[in-house]
Amino acid sequence: MTSSLSIRHLVGLQGVSESDIRTILDTAVEFRQLLERPVKKVPSLRGLTIVNLFFENSTRTRTSFELAEKRLSADIVNFSSSSSSVKKGETLLDTLRNIESMKIDVVVVRHKGTGVPQFIADHSNAIVLNAGDGAHEHPTQALLDMFTIEQKLGNLKGKKIAIVGDIRHSRVARSDSWGMTTLGASVTLCGPSTLLPRYRADFPNVSWETDVKKAVAGADAVIALRLQKERMEDSLLPSLREYRNYFGVTEEVLEKAKDSALIMHPGPINRGVELDSDVADGEHSVILAQVTNGVAVRMSALYLLSGGRANG
Repeated sequence: MTSSLSIRHLVGLQGVSESDIRTILDTAVEFRQLLERPVKKVPSLRGLTIVNLFFENSTRTRTSFELAEKRLSADIVNFSSSSSSVKKGETLLDTLRNIESMKIDVVVVRHKGTGVPQFIADHSNAIVLNAGDGAHEHPTQALLDMFTIEQKLGNLKGKKIAIVGDIRHSRVARSDSWGMTTLGASVTLCGPSTLLPRYRADFPNVSWETDVKKAVAGADAVIALRLQKERMEDSLLPSLREYRNYFGVTEEVLEKAKDSALIMHPGPINRGVELDSDVADGEHSVILAQVTNGVAVRMSALYLLSGGRANG
């Protein structure tokens, strides 16, 4: 593994080149194969110190990053805002400076504030990976989504992807849209008008729908999104029952998609709301494959951004 990236940080996929995205996905193929071996650990990042700076609760993303880092033999420091000096009023910049004084090399950050990963990149010498910032971006989730689709269906170019749900508050929808269209996919974003973004100029080359059956018609993959109730105003959604009736991904809705259409979800799933259980657990669901592939994709991103200094 000797490829390199033109970017120093991975704070988002908006503006990232097709070449860089392809390099991350191609390298992830090799790491995915590694995860099937009896010994799943390589010395690629031995000697590097990575801090996981999580200001927001997370299960899948945090665990996936930690596993990726351990598989690459990095030294890990886990930071939780709930047990840190942030609770005592310490600023983000002071927190960053204190952590950086411990000679860390890479920062993986998740924060409810939009732009925090870029702020850290601008004020730190460390390599920065965005594990989700506000309603802005979640680049590694999008990369694992793309990896999973290509793993099952081949090259993304020309594929039709329907993303259904709370688009307005979704960092996944943003990163997916930018990454997938860069690789030549056709993306349709669908949701209630109240849960679509107010400003759509940031979403070039996508289609918009408020009819879920039209959105999934002929789709190669359907990505259902969680309703982010913690970010919503009460007036945005009449009721969960009404949402499910009009926008839930059900077997009936999927009759309009291709017979082989993949069912995806970034998790956690609100079963019976955005996705019915028989669909989430059905033969075309690749939700658990997304989780496994997330480790390989994050290994790839960490390895490449760190310069791929050792042989994997």
